[in-house]
Amino acid sequence: MCALVLELRGLVKHFAVASGEPVRAVDGVSLTVARGELLALHGPSGSGKTTLLMLIAALLPPDAGSVILDGRDVCAFSARDAARYRLVDLGFVRQSLNLIAGADVVDNAALKLMGTELGAREARRRVRPLLDRLGLADRASHRPEQLSMGERQRVMIARALSTDPKLVLADEPTGSLDTQRGSEVLELLAEVCREREVSVVLVTHDPRAASYADRVHVLRDGRLVEDQPDRAFAPIDAK
Repeated sequence: MCALVLELRGLVKHFAVASGEPVRAVDGVSLTVARGELLALHGPSGSGKTTLLMLIAALLPPDAGSVILDGRDVCAFSARDAARYRLVDLGFVRQSLNLIAGADVVDNAALKLMGTELGAREARRRVRPLLDRLGLADRASHRPEQLSMGERQRVMIARALSTDPKLVLADEPTGSLDTQRGSEVLELLAEVCREREVSVVLVTHDPRAASYADRVHVLRDGRLVEDQPDRAFAPIDAK
């Protein structure tokens, strides 16, 4: 049996609104993710997917429940420990491409590593094999504005994986890509994370993206309403 990396236990997050009942953004979610597993959370906009990721990333405190990553209770972290957790143990791939204009691909990919104890030179050295694996070796000296959208998203994947995290959170990572580029990015994300035994939680409203997961959970109104362990969707034909 594969070791568990992430466990959510009865996670709850409600938001007060002036006009009536609180919004139940996350309402008693419990799930586990094993090492090297890609789990997809599939559901429409407003179903609570992004809020759930923010709870896992210690960017929001839960109203109840806990987030256990590699045996540690993320919800009990101090602000300093939470920042360190996000820097080292967690990778984040978002739809928005937060790349530094004017900086080359290597520096953009090495940005997280540069925030650790490593010097800039060592950070750049360590990220180059990852860029090569993601098909960016010949683009290493290019700036973001010289890259396609798919290449920019691959830089974000390199940054997310640069610190050898235990878990990667992917929030609608293909939302700004066309079908072919989105398929290429998802295939690379899945392949590289499995090679490195990095767990992934992918949130998406697109069933085609969920097809790359080992398991799919459906989230609706903050609750898991369906579990589809055998992959609900056929893989995308990227040809």
